[in-house]
Amino acid sequence: MKGIHYSRYGGPEVLEYGEVRDPKVGPDSVLVKVRAAAVNPVDWKCREGYLDSLLDTVFPVVPGWDVSGVVVQPGASVTEFSVGDEVIGYVREDFLSRGTFAEYVAAPVRTLARKPRNLTYEEAAGLPLAGLTAYQVIVKALEVKQGETVLVHAAAGGVGSIAVQLATHFGARVIGTASEHNHDYVRELGGEPVTYGDGLAERVRALAPQGVDAVFDTIGGDTLKTSANLLAPEGRMASIADPDVVGYGGRYCFVRPDAEDLGRLSELAEQGVVSVHVSETFPLERAADAHRLNQEGRTRGKIVVTVDWSEEPEAGSGG
Repeated sequence: MKGIHYSRYGGPEVLEYGEVRDPKVGPDSVLVKVRAAAVNPVDWKCREGYLDSLLDTVFPVVPGWDVSGVVVQPGASVTEFSVGDEVIGYVREDFLSRGTFAEYVAAPVRTLARKPRNLTYEEAAGLPLAGLTAYQVIVKALEVKQGETVLVHAAAGGVGSIAVQLATHFGARVIGTASEHNHDYVRELGGEPVTYGDGLAERVRALAPQGVDAVFDTIGGDTLKTSANLLAPEGRMASIADPDVVGYGGRYCFVRPDAEDLGRLSELAEQGVVSVHVSETFPLERAADAHRLNQEGRTRGKIVVTVDWSEEPEAGSGG
């Protein structure tokens, strides 16, 4: 089959398009014909070796953890899915090797849920990692409640945009940091936008003089100190970007695959609570360009790689 792979750590130039080995379908997995795979910052961080201390790497690596597609073969013990089911998945294993930037991926059922029927494959591909991250922080780590005020950093990004929608759905007031050109987008999501940079604390205090009840940090660094000083008494803070949040009394969160959480997200998407904005799509063979754009940062919503199935090859045909 065709796919993207890299045989050494490095920049986008190490990504190659060509033949990769066909996936083996284990008892607890299904073979998914990939329609789209979203790009996430963790993809290029893995590619550059930043997660080498956390995850064993088996070269060559097919990158990508997000996927939307169609089940073409269930594993021997799988009862959850059948051939033809449309699925989404955050297909992360405990090592780097078998990713989603390919024509097929063998996905453990613990990483999958049914695709929201109202989303395109491209939109659906952008939901798993970003959506699970936002859901697990807003619902589980911060336990956001009705009537609270929540500060969400990078509110126009893939994770931040879903966090704004979820917190608003749960009855919270949301203040979201974003570049000025994204302020209207943040308002559409239900948030109150404030600009990054110098004077951020004053701008947030002008909207929430008593402080905020919760902070969702996606930036880290100096933003942690600024955010901690904006918390109301008994306020909570969680970060997906910087473990140093613990030193400010907060919680560091790394998203984990969870079929139940992902299924709930799919339901919320079908109810119109959560939407996914796709800023740009690239064909599979241009995945390096998708990585470059994502690595520049400040993307509104998601960048997605698509797989062309106009010729509809059969699974295992190599092609």
